[in-house]
Amino acid sequence: MNRILSAVFLTAAFACISYQSQAQGCVALRGTGTPSCLLSQPEEASRSDKWILNMGGRYFKSYKHFKGSDEQKERTENHTEVINHQTAIDFSLTRLLNKHWSVMIDVPLLINSRSSLYEHGLINGVNNYNQRHSMHSYGLGDIRVAAYRWLLDPEKHKKGNVQLGVGIKFATGDYDYKDYWYNVGPNGTKELRTVDQSIQLGDGGTGFTVELNAYQSIAKHFGLYANAYYLINPREQNGTRTYRETLSPALANEAICSVPDQYMARGGVNFMSRGFTGAIGARLEGLPVNDLIGGSGDFRRPGYVISLEPSASYSFKKSSLFVGVPVALRRVRTQSVTDKARSTPANKVNGDAAFADYVVTVGYSFRL
Repeated sequence: MNRILSAVFLTAAFACISYQSQAQGCVALRGTGTPSCLLSQPEEASRSDKWILNMGGRYFKSYKHFKGSDEQKERTENHTEVINHQTAIDFSLTRLLNKHWSVMIDVPLLINSRSSLYEHGLINGVNNYNQRHSMHSYGLGDIRVAAYRWLLDPEKHKKGNVQLGVGIKFATGDYDYKDYWYNVGPNGTKELRTVDQSIQLGDGGTGFTVELNAYQSIAKHFGLYANAYYLINPREQNGTRTYRETLSPALANEAICSVPDQYMARGGVNFMSRGFTGAIGARLEGLPVNDLIGGSGDFRRPGYVISLEPSASYSFKKSSLFVGVPVALRRVRTQSVTDKARSTPANKVNGDAAFADYVVTVGYSFRL
């Protein structure tokens, strides 16, 4: 049974690394700290090594634009698409307190680049959209701390259990990161401005997280897993200028960045044999139109991605390796609050966003 629980733990804990940062491109799910997703197994509390160090990496390229669920294929055909390359390196440390309780701190490091036409080449108020340039951001993301508790007695429920987690996300990531926009100043000179919201290192808000993680053994080599995560960001906007009002007077209500909530849910089945675990499941992640607490105006790109999520892991005596590749099945850029305010019965306004085809995640865990 310990081997089965260990395999379930590996599948859930490492696969959640893939939620770490800027989930699918312009829909900006940035570094909020990785959901723990069963960072402690019931039997771990009796071990002499009470610490678990997780290190994860994530990379994707987003370039396919969507309005609603409709792909704007002409963007790639005409080479006018926005291209984001985003990499996250995540470190989390968990302390096992007893058979019920554990605490965790997560520190993300982010490396981003954004290539576009529409943000560059504005000379004397006219943009011919024929100059592609890149902007970059590097540094610390938003740090998160959380506490977790198994809801059922682990000694009496070894085949299945549910874990609840609550945490705080701090605004440690730079939410006003600047790089050069080209040919936008007087006489076509480059100018230092804030980068796009999708590659900012933080969202500028102190948030609160809620998680629910569960597993159930259904046969000798098979089990089920499920995880859910929600970030509540009460702050409405962070004061960071977007410069969207310079593109069109109609975008005046999108001049400042919003501080949106975020969510993730996933579940599936895994196969365990010795130290190997293979899993397949579905994943939903996104950014809502309306926050649970606080206002939802200003500029945000709400949307969601539904993915097929295969993954595999292998455990050694005290360490474990993980790889996963969520593949997007459905990508939707929903109407924001400002989109709806600009819409009329004759003209529905729906902004676009770029999404990735897939995400590559890797992870390593070591018990101290």
